Amino acid sequence: MKLVYLLRHAKSGRDDPSLDDIDRPLDTRGRQAAALMGEFIARNGIRPGLILCSPALRTRQTLDRVKSSLNGAPVAIEPRIYEASARTLLNILRQTPPDHESVLMIGHNPGVERLAATLAGAPSPELALLREKYPTGALAVLEAHIESWTDLDDGCARLTGFIRPRDLE
Repeated sequence: MKLVYLLRHAKSGRDDPSLDDIDRPLDTRGRQAAALMGEFIARNGIRPGLILCSPALRTRQTLDRVKSSLNGAPVAIEPRIYEASARTLLNILRQTPPDHESVLMIGHNPGVERLAATLAGAPSPELALLREKYPTGALAVLEAHIESWTDLDDGCARLTGFIRPRDLE
């Protein structure tokens, strides 16, 4: 079994129109939400073997606020995650080294939302909630009953959790 954690970056600011999209930082609410998610990760013993993070400032800042909860898992800043489609994100996950049983990917919508919905096979209340809205800072937890990351495919996983920052307040 492989575990996939899909974390959408926390809320970012749009106050400075001179910034490129990739350089937008978290706003106050985003910083608070990312800290709450870090506490949730620590309380629930989520320990990914690898962290894949978009190079965007807001994803790296989200990572900074949850990182202390992740017990020193190796981090790879993966440029292909930024503005990626669900299919591209799936292909990135398929390239995960075989010695990792779990991966946390920190990325962006709509790719993260579509990937989570695509991987989740069976309908569930969590999946309905996810499809309704995958807000900033939300985390999807998927269990894939596969032997190898190369076997990761549409419908091969079960969505076992969908946690939004507002659920933690």
